[in-house]
Amino acid sequence: MWRAAVYTLSAYALFVAAMYVLQRSIMYFPARSLSTPAQAGVPEMTPVTLSTADGLELAAWYSAPRGSDGNVRPTVVYYHGNGGGIAMRGPRARPYLDRGFGVLLVEYRGYSGNPGNPSEQGLYADGRASLAFVESEGLPLDRVVLLGESLGSGVAVQMATEFDVGAIVLEAPFSSAVDVAAGAYWFLPVRWLMKDRFDSSSKIGRVRAPLFMVHGERDRIVPVRLGRKLFAAANDPKEAVYLPNAGHNDLPVHGSIQLVIDYLERQFPK
Repeated sequence: MWRAAVYTLSAYALFVAAMYVLQRSIMYFPARSLSTPAQAGVPEMTPVTLSTADGLELAAWYSAPRGSDGNVRPTVVYYHGNGGGIAMRGPRARPYLDRGFGVLLVEYRGYSGNPGNPSEQGLYADGRASLAFVESEGLPLDRVVLLGESLGSGVAVQMATEFDVGAIVLEAPFSSAVDVAAGAYWFLPVRWLMKDRFDSSSKIGRVRAPLFMVHGERDRIVPVRLGRKLFAAANDPKEAVYLPNAGHNDLPVHGSIQLVIDYLERQFPK
């Protein structure tokens, strides 16, 4: 019987070791190529390059805000989730473009043909490059909205601790990536093993920008309790909407984008 126990423990140890080595391939699911803005339904967006501090040149898409004479619309800097790429977010960007908002769809390292490999610190470097680009366009940071979707919420929270932006919007956010993984992989010691932790709940208390959060009550990927935990740790002013019939990837179907636009119209009146 002891041999069976040894074999079982050995197999488990090997499995844990494999998961540790492969964890980033499990965490990030990048698109491998990038289409054109027109193919993604946002023909007015222009391909641009984001230059990171560690020497990468990253493809991204940008459309300038409309307006003039001190009445320029805000610019939404969009940090997407762990799957796909910016081409998949064309439909999500479309309503903001139609309302005259500027939009920067940020593509990460290792996504959509970009060089490098994704990691927590790497994505933060990409986020800093996106805000350096916005500033190079002459846009004041108090007219910039950081919008983080799922994993991108971790990037948005980190950037909001470093830059004084006008607002931060979080869609299906988590308290930390470790909390998400601990629920999904309850049989593994993920709290000891995870490299990329995206611990937003320990950081959001340093964010002073107004916060708007939207989360689906039926989210089975990032449980809504983790969004509520993050929201509870955030400073005022803050607003949250919890959609009773929404899951993780179908928030727009349940009106999330219009909720965000309504919030931004209140936050940045014309």
